[in-house]
Formats: sequence, structure tokens, C-alpha cells
Amino acid sequence: MTEIKFAIEGEDAITATEELLAIEGIIGNYTVDSEDVKKEAVITTVATIVGLVGGTLAIAEQIRKWYQEYKQKQSGKKIAKVLIVGRNGRRLLLENATIEQICQILDS
Repeated sequence: MTEIKFAIEGEDAITATEELLAIEGIIGNYTVDSEDVKKEAVITTVATIVGLVGGTLAIAEQIRKWYQEYKQKQSGKKIAKVLIVGRNGRRLLLENATIEQICQILDS
């Protein structure tokens, strides 16, 4: 399986990325842009998904749920944006993405 990348930006990017990678059926790792940590309060992580175990639809639903939970946090840290880059280079911002669009990126 070719890698799928998630770029996660925001104050809580590291925790959010760890929770993304903890979703059942997702196998991967992440890196943190160390320059961001030194310069700004906003951190960017890049998660690399190297495997999906189980149905794509179920995983897409979990990703959408994960994103919505972070965007709806009223207090504390949160994430600013998430970009998925599929195997074919296709990009998708999760801001208004549907489950079907997420599935297409995961499957492509």
C-alpha cells in the first residue's frame, strides 16, 4: 500500500495526530516540524498512514468523527486544519469533506 499523508495544523496537532493514529484500522506514524515548535504556538504534524485494516467506509467515518470532535472543542487547544494527500497526489481539506470524499482519497 502506498502512503497517505495527513498534515495537521494547530495548537493541539500532536495530541490530535496521536489520536488519529490510535483509530482502529489505521497503521502509521508521524513527524513534527521542529521549526514550528521553536517559532510559533501553532504546530504542524505530518502523519503517514501506511496501512488500513478493515473497511474504508468505517475508517472514513472514524476520521470524520475525529475531525469534528477536534473542531468542536470550545475550550482548550484545538486544530486549525487537516489536509489529506492521497496516493495519487489528490488533496482534500477535511473542513467540509463528506465521508464519501474521504473514502475516495483513502481508496485512490
